[in-house]
Amino acid sequence: MSHPDFKYLPRVRRRLFELVFGTDTKSGKLFDIVLLWAIVLSVIVVMLESVSEIRESYRKWFLIVEWIFTVLFTIEYILRLLITSNPRKYAFSFFGIIDLLATIPTYLALFVTGGGYLVVIRSIRLLRIFRILKLGRYLSEASVLTGALYSSRHKILVFLGAVFTLAMIMGTLMYMIEGGESGFSSIPRGIYWAIVTITTVGYGDIAPQTILGQTFASILMLMGYAIIAVPTGIVTSEIVQAERSQKEADLIKRVCHACGAEGHDSDAEYCKSCGSKL
Repeated sequence: MSHPDFKYLPRVRRRLFELVFGTDTKSGKLFDIVLLWAIVLSVIVVMLESVSEIRESYRKWFLIVEWIFTVLFTIEYILRLLITSNPRKYAFSFFGIIDLLATIPTYLALFVTGGGYLVVIRSIRLLRIFRILKLGRYLSEASVLTGALYSSRHKILVFLGAVFTLAMIMGTLMYMIEGGESGFSSIPRGIYWAIVTITTVGYGDIAPQTILGQTFASILMLMGYAIIAVPTGIVTSEIVQAERSQKEADLIKRVCHACGAEGHDSDAEYCKSCGSKL
């Protein structure tokens, strides 16, 4: 175990710590896998309970199973607080907060009607699978995507502003052309129709009836296809740029300790200058 809290724990707590927090041992992996299945099953139970036909037939069993899961998750949360050397740090960590939220809904249902359905929050605990299956290396790819979205935020905001301006203009025109007889009873109602049309959703609850209105609607529909492609292109461009920058940074970091040569490929095993192992 390499966890910083591990060396400060007594023997019994150390074994429990290895079981609950450890992912490098068979017992720790087994505990986490069982925990994940319990989370999945508890969420499935809540989903099934929301179906009225199933709920009426198995109401008692749903209640029993839900309380079993709640008690288990409560014990697990308390156990995590007791065996870690810094309970406050765990309690206010990301997973600590999620673990606490996973136990609250069932107790909340005793006082608030429908509060029990909030147990779907437990599905967030499935993020532990990244730690269990050693998928942390894939988080770097997520950081590239996040960075691309952040870098393109100004362009996207300008784009959204232009789209909303277009929606306001078209919504106002349709209100003037069609009027309340066709469902365009106000300018906000016309803007709603324009947004639905631009995004190619097309609910169909409002539709132009006049030839002029249908002409404007046709133009807006064609524009919608072009508009949808714009943010995709912006983000894609930023992703390509971010990946290129990351590769360049990786090449700079690959330095030979023997001769000091730089610029090695990310998958290189030997120095291209002196042949030493990197």
